[in-house]
Amino acid sequence: MSTRSTCHGTFVVERVYPVPPARVFDAWSDPAAKARWFVGPEEWCQEGHELDFRVGGRERLSGGPADGSLHVFEALYHEIVSQQRIIYAYDMYLDRTRISVSLVTVEMEPSGSGTRMVFTEQAVFLDGHETPEGREKGARVLLDQLNVELQGHRRGA
Repeated sequence: MSTRSTCHGTFVVERVYPVPPARVFDAWSDPAAKARWFVGPEEWCQEGHELDFRVGGRERLSGGPADGSLHVFEALYHEIVSQQRIIYAYDMYLDRTRISVSLVTVEMEPSGSGTRMVFTEQAVFLDGHETPEGREKGARVLLDQLNVELQGHRRGA
């Protein structure tokens, strides 16, 4: 039997976006908008994105390097308060191996003419496949891509 391990981590990323909370919320809730910013690196093959944005709804995204492992994100939405709060839990897989389980809270509030968003992730990383630092780095990249989406730019344009 192989040695099993867990590593727990929590991180918080705060951003102020130059658009009202309704626009930020729409970027999370609209399947077409989310598919544009909630993706892996441009050089990755994207296998597909499904979003059922409602309490009890699910989200699934998969993709990865052409010659590498398939990364799979599977989420379940627990709480949605329009323009204020989104809470979801998700599992990450590398091929068929679960590498982490996370709880995410996204909070939004008006900040001047924009939105202050606080993204908090609490996770358990399994068997050394991922680290809290690596996951935080990935979350920051996604939130940068969200900013590009909110400003009306398209990825790769």
